[in-house]
Amino acid sequence: MSKPKICSFCNAEIDANNLGIEGINACICFDCLDLYHQLVELQEKENYEKSICERIINPILSPKLIFEQLNEEIIGQTEAKKILSVALYLHYLRITNKNLNIEKSNILLYGPTGVGKTLLAKTMAKIIHVPIAICDATVYTQAGYVGEDVENILLQLIQNADYNIELAEKGIVFLDEFDKIARKSENQSITRDVSGEGVQNALLKIIEGNIVNVPPHGGRKHPYQECIQIDTSNILFICAGAFDGLIQKDIYSIGFDSKLKNSHQIDADSFRKYGIIPEILGRLPIIAKLNDLTKEELKLILTKPSNSLTKQYQNIFSSCNIELSFMDDALDDIATRAIKQKSGARSLRKIIDEKMLDTLFELPITDGTDRIQVEKEQIKKIKDNRLNA
Repeated sequence: MSKPKICSFCNAEIDANNLGIEGINACICFDCLDLYHQLVELQEKENYEKSICERIINPILSPKLIFEQLNEEIIGQTEAKKILSVALYLHYLRITNKNLNIEKSNILLYGPTGVGKTLLAKTMAKIIHVPIAICDATVYTQAGYVGEDVENILLQLIQNADYNIELAEKGIVFLDEFDKIARKSENQSITRDVSGEGVQNALLKIIEGNIVNVPPHGGRKHPYQECIQIDTSNILFICAGAFDGLIQKDIYSIGFDSKLKNSHQIDADSFRKYGIIPEILGRLPIIAKLNDLTKEELKLILTKPSNSLTKQYQNIFSSCNIELSFMDDALDDIATRAIKQKSGARSLRKIIDEKMLDTLFELPITDGTDRIQVEKEQIKKIKDNRLNA
């Protein structure tokens, strides 16, 4: 009778039910093999999570450095950039240092159209190296009604992370037109508000941090569908909207101490009266206002950022060996017209495109022009006299 085999690690007897691997002078049972695989998987997961954190930012940038990087791409909005720099720093400090017990710093941005709300979110994601999903709040409805389920917000984030769930769980969701899902009235109604308060209630579970089931192909969920699970606990949510009329609603208070409220006095209660439910506001602790852009700020937007409109046009003409320059009176005129259109920086592209259309139509210019000067009243073509001599 052959001697029974003993596992070299746990000393268990190896039989047909616990068959493992046998070497020359040692053997291992199936249970120890299974335990080994579990330990390897756990170590791989820990290493992967560490690499995700390192991919986010290592070391974590200070609020001042984040502010400086925001300044490179975003003109004006100094106070909002300070608030967001601190919020971003604390949020990702919370992710990378699990020993710190810090509440999630979701953000509510408000201000007129075209002042940089979306650009702020994009730049923040770029600084921290995380995926971002930019969504329109108006396309979503409460579950069971015509429209998209709010879980599809997370599907876009997962797709932008190349279906890397761990990376998506550290990303940013920018929910635009958030003011358009305000509750229609402060009073309770027998008519269900499925695109306003209903959407806000559906967002609660996602924003506060939960395991959420996401349909892999979008659309509506159904009971027998396989879903992608994602933990939203470490996803930063930025909700933004113009909130037209927010200040006007609360300008006056009735009583002996009635007085005009300043814009900096807008608080969570003002948004509640606008139609944002208290439960949502409680999960958006950071509130930042973006102001109307001045003429000087619009002129800087035209020239300062790395991808400014004037630099884009200069690159186009440079490819045709023509030097393009914008005179100050032309920039002043473009900025003034943008202010009149009341759509912030969004209107700059339309105005400058209209101004440059005829000149662009002539490309490539082969009449010896080597410089073009854009002025308020005209666009001058300048030829190098030395070449014509």
